[in-house]
Amino acid sequence: MSARFTYSAWDGTQTGFEFDADGAFDELTDELLYHGDVDAALRRMMQDGMTDRDGNQLQGLRELLEQLRQEREERLANSDLGGVYDEINDELNDIVDEERHAIDNALRDAQNSGDQRRAENAEAAAQDRNMHLDLMPDDLAGKIRELDSYNFESADAKQRYEQLVDKLKEQLMQQMVDQMSGAMQNMTPEDMARMKDMMAALNEMLEKHQRGEDPGFEEFMEEYGDFFPENPESVEELLEQMAQRMAAMQAMMNSMTPEQRAQLQELSDQLMGDMDLQWQMQQLSGNLQQMFPQMQWERSYDFEGQDPMGFAQAMQAMQDLGDMDQLENLLRNASSPSALAEADMDKVRNLMGDDAAKSLERLAELTKQLEAAGLVEQKEGRLELTPKGLRKIGANALRELFSNLSKEMAGQHELSQHGVGHERTYDSKEYEYGDPFQLDLNRTIRNALRRQAGEGATSTPIQLSPDDFEIERTEHLTRSSTVLMLDLSLSMPMRDNFLPAKKVAMALHHLISTQFPRDYLGIVGFSETARILTADQLPEVSWDFVYGTNMHHGFTLARQLLARESGNKQIIMITDGEPTAHITPDGYPFFNYPPARETVEATLREVVRCTKSHIRINTFGLGADGSLRAFIERMSQMNGGRAFFTTPENLGDYVLVDFLDGKRQQARAGRRSA
Repeated sequence: MSARFTYSAWDGTQTGFEFDADGAFDELTDELLYHGDVDAALRRMMQDGMTDRDGNQLQGLRELLEQLRQEREERLANSDLGGVYDEINDELNDIVDEERHAIDNALRDAQNSGDQRRAENAEAAAQDRNMHLDLMPDDLAGKIRELDSYNFESADAKQRYEQLVDKLKEQLMQQMVDQMSGAMQNMTPEDMARMKDMMAALNEMLEKHQRGEDPGFEEFMEEYGDFFPENPESVEELLEQMAQRMAAMQAMMNSMTPEQRAQLQELSDQLMGDMDLQWQMQQLSGNLQQMFPQMQWERSYDFEGQDPMGFAQAMQAMQDLGDMDQLENLLRNASSPSALAEADMDKVRNLMGDDAAKSLERLAELTKQLEAAGLVEQKEGRLELTPKGLRKIGANALRELFSNLSKEMAGQHELSQHGVGHERTYDSKEYEYGDPFQLDLNRTIRNALRRQAGEGATSTPIQLSPDDFEIERTEHLTRSSTVLMLDLSLSMPMRDNFLPAKKVAMALHHLISTQFPRDYLGIVGFSETARILTADQLPEVSWDFVYGTNMHHGFTLARQLLARESGNKQIIMITDGEPTAHITPDGYPFFNYPPARETVEATLREVVRCTKSHIRINTFGLGADGSLRAFIERMSQMNGGRAFFTTPENLGDYVLVDFLDGKRQQARAGRRSA
């Protein structure tokens, strides 16, 4: 059965136009033309982002880095690391207050009992307990040390204190574990014993690795792999993951005041009491700091807020800030979209939200999409345009220029009938964008039948696909030979003329190769000297970092190219400067500004040679001032060509319209001569 489709009006809520390779390539076209380098264009797009077909903005690295910076500043501005101790202090003070209240109640009950001896004993006990509480040190470790040996009057206060100590031990243990792995939660004594064994084995493996011996990584992971859910594939990867976690915890210590660090260390010593475990941790930390000095072990954060963080909150905040630093380092140093694939998208989503993660995922897939579409390919470690990519750049440039033409000017509108100047060659070709849509029905239907048979379909009706289209090949009765002279001097990018000029060059090449395939187009770039360019080189060509506008050399090369061609010959020159350089009789370039008399004379002599060879020179002057305008007009009078004084914004209009008008005139002249 044939597929059935239903249609409805677009209301802005429908989705389905994902950002694909074609859309990305359309966005890349200007960057590719300006930089002439696929990798550079992709890096620029990575930095600036892009817009998909739905008009949704895909965040670039600049925007993502700014968002990351704001996230970090917000956390630092709102939080207070001192809350780690405030929370514990407040709870200890509350326990002490409850104990004092219980002491007062016990003394009051004894005094009201009528038993003198009981009252005396209760008063002595109350004095002893209150003195013990009054003499407690101010630091947390000292308070806990004193309360450990204190004889509580209140059973509830004693229970609360024991629960607090257990909670602190669990948090400190978890801090140690978090420096090792993210796998263990709610550690039991058995887990702690096994972790000590794991750390001893880990330090031994690390020492073997440093000595260049076989560290026994596979055996270690087989026994202790459950500590490491990331499932590292080598000892280097395992150690790097651990170094990242320990560096984050070290950053928390570095962010504290000296007094806070001392309190935490003493508190840890007081509560943990496991010297072997702490020694193993210190040994591991020292080894990892030597192996990974780039982990910024001295890093610290300046918390300036008022919201106190609890112990667990502080450790999570340090982990998040460490993850932000790693992500920032990745984003700043990514040299290509594929490098972004190393980002942990779950962490990005947690730190920055779904939109940022989606943008990063799309940026990371950009290179693969372009390669899968056949638009770019890897060659010797760098990306280059494929023939398909070259054609698409030209098509994009041509489509943009035609879309900018006003309705009164020539447009890209093919007729269904053959026009004057074409004759059938009784041959056909596959349809390509830009071809006149003159279908060869026999071959088109035959292509569809062959395709459907290959797909296993034998029934009618025949379903046509664009890939089946084959058109009648025609040839022009009148052939044109054109050389495009493109100014590559430093003034072109300085005046923002380079991109429009190069876009016109790409569009003109695509127009001639697709709609006038028998015509010839040569390309000459000129600055201090001139050089011949091929169509394949055109997308990558850039301006020259030299001074000089050598029209003389450019006309010489263009004339030599056209001497080998037939038909109507013309040079199209796009420039924004006067002739300031020429080739001396000895073959060396000569430059002078303002233009030297010998440079102007050498250039005009070459114009005369072109004129004698029946080569018309049409010049497009960008931002022409008085002296440039005067030179172009003089050259046009000598040659009989036309002069156009235009701007970067409408350069394409002038060039394409002039070229197509010239083709129409040639066609009319060919019909009259026939």
